[in-house]
Amino acid sequence: MEIVSLNPEFEPVFWKHVNQDIPHYFFFGFDWRNNKDETDILLALAGRRIDGMMLVYKKRIVQFRGNREAARVLLEHLTLEKVELQAPKEHKQYILEKYEPTWSHELMLMVLHQGEETLHTSHPIVKLDASDAEQITAIMNKVDPEFWGEVTTKQITEGMSSTNWAGIKLNGELASVCRTRLTKQVGHIVTVATRETHRNKGYATSLVSHSVNSILNKTSTAIIYVLNDNQPAIRAYKKAGFKPYKTYYFIRGKRR
Repeated sequence: MEIVSLNPEFEPVFWKHVNQDIPHYFFFGFDWRNNKDETDILLALAGRRIDGMMLVYKKRIVQFRGNREAARVLLEHLTLEKVELQAPKEHKQYILEKYEPTWSHELMLMVLHQGEETLHTSHPIVKLDASDAEQITAIMNKVDPEFWGEVTTKQITEGMSSTNWAGIKLNGELASVCRTRLTKQVGHIVTVATRETHRNKGYATSLVSHSVNSILNKTSTAIIYVLNDNQPAIRAYKKAGFKPYKTYYFIRGKRR
């Protein structure tokens, strides 16, 4: 098995491989196309066939795909001391041999194809902008401090040029928010968060339905990630038409 860095020579075989399962390889295609200066991708090759690949974004965020042998060899090439790492859950053993988790979960990828949607938008939705960034940050920090606790208002504001935020407001205060980003082939629902005092009122379902409708007006597939143990969120996403697709092991960890 040969390990090579993705470069123009290997781009045709890379894109052919990615396009065979776009939801599974979403971040590989997205970051290579949109954030190439901050993205490194290694390919595990058997001849001209890709058996696996590893993405490293901003020297911190890592994703693996491929068979067990490819994952094992690619992991040997990972030298980062701290990582946020996502890989198919069957690779958990290799990951834990190298990294000690400070935080870990199973992460479900859910997919919705055009024609499968069952939308329920029963609350008024508003488009959000930079003037809402502080409230968005407060909601995210509060809803999931373990995962979103370090998100800043500056990051939210800067990211608004490449993503779309929608929300539900009550008397001027944000109760629930949703962020999406669109590519030619897939729309990705990135963030869904609702204040604890406003849960179980259908706000997330309305926002996800609104976002799915916007996505399917421009492309044929929507994807969303959710923690496996977040059953209320999974129910809301299934209600809109999403179906479980794949499960990943997801950690933040440090080298042993």
